[in-house]
Amino acid sequence: MSTDLRGAADQERITRLRATLSAEFETQTARLTELTADTGDPGEAHTRAALIAATRQSLAQIGDALRRLAEGGYGTCERCAAPIPAERLEVLPHARFCVPCQQKQG
Repeated sequence: MSTDLRGAADQERITRLRATLSAEFETQTARLTELTADTGDPGEAHTRAALIAATRQSLAQIGDALRRLAEGGYGTCERCAAPIPAERLEVLPHARFCVPCQQKQG
């Protein structure tokens, strides 16, 4: 594959990932809005708090991934600076670490 074609394929993959991350960000934002609406049911308070925390964490991870895309650092392990395999990014688009570093991270 020529460098131009590889570059075009990489750009297409990044464009797809950005669209996926943006759509997921919108979904999670809507979910957070829904979760923070007070239903008045005190029995749901603990579950609702856990869901809100998980949704906020997801939004932060997606926001960080979008920032890395904008800054050009997306797809590079934050620990060892090795490229994160495309397959991993397709499964976990907000991945910050390669698998070996993630395992060390715990």
